[in-house]
Amino acid sequence: MIQDENPSDSDIASVRQFNRFHTRLVGALNDRLLASDYSLPQVRILYEIANARPDAPPSARELGRILRMDTGYLSRIVSGLEGEGLVMRTPSSDNAKRLALTLTDRGRAVFNGLNAASAEEVAALLAPLSKSERGQLVGAMHRIRRLLGDGPDDRTFILRDPRPGDLGWITHRQGMLYAREYGWDWTFEALVAEIVGQFVKEFIPDRERCWIAEMEGVVVGSVFVVRQDDETAKLRLLYVDPAARGRGLGRRLVEECIRFAQGKGYRRMVLWTNDILISARRIYEAAGFTLIEEEPHHSFGKDLVGQVWERNL
Repeated sequence: MIQDENPSDSDIASVRQFNRFHTRLVGALNDRLLASDYSLPQVRILYEIANARPDAPPSARELGRILRMDTGYLSRIVSGLEGEGLVMRTPSSDNAKRLALTLTDRGRAVFNGLNAASAEEVAALLAPLSKSERGQLVGAMHRIRRLLGDGPDDRTFILRDPRPGDLGWITHRQGMLYAREYGWDWTFEALVAEIVGQFVKEFIPDRERCWIAEMEGVVVGSVFVVRQDDETAKLRLLYVDPAARGRGLGRRLVEECIRFAQGKGYRRMVLWTNDILISARRIYEAAGFTLIEEEPHHSFGKDLVGQVWERNL
């Protein structure tokens, strides 16, 4: 990963502030967790042992590496859990010197109670949030883990209908994106606002559709299908946020448009774009669209070449 510059004092302070909030939130500063007789390190060790593969229970050394805990400190905690009859050490079948850690029946019962209490605590924490807020929170947590290298990059997309606020967001983001990447002026944002407004005012539920794409709880793309005439559907305002590029989202959005139009009995689909939008043009061409017309024009503060593409359905 390439660093643009060193972290600022403000960045460092913000992360430390979040860490203080999080330790307070999960009760890490208390010597007992979840109104139990166990501390956070003890509960975490029980969790790792309980969730290890049955055919590959961890040793104390492996557990220390997973949890990044001091070996001596971890050994004392494991010994304490062993003394309480929660954990046992068993020589591995392939290496008698390697002692695998597993839960006793009592240990499993204690862990199950702690696990249920933790789930109830989190449920209570999330209960006051709306579904949208919960999605944003969970998405932000996924992003934090991904950005700090915790686990593989498993980002997936969710396509849904628009909600209040989404259409204004589309206008805002497209205006910013095209200004930043192509130098287009604010008249492009006005065009997007006009198209979006017209879609809402003249919406034909059985013949038109808008898809909003979410990734990690954040909107990262959108596209519209509108009726041009009884036999022709028009694809409009395909947008993929830079954070979601290279993952096939643009192609998927276009495929959804084609399937929708076919299902509604349209005979063809058309779209208008500009020749400098190379990535979008490649998506259209791969989806079976053919360039049928192009014409120079001066719009959005730039000299451009507009193009009309068509696909038979």
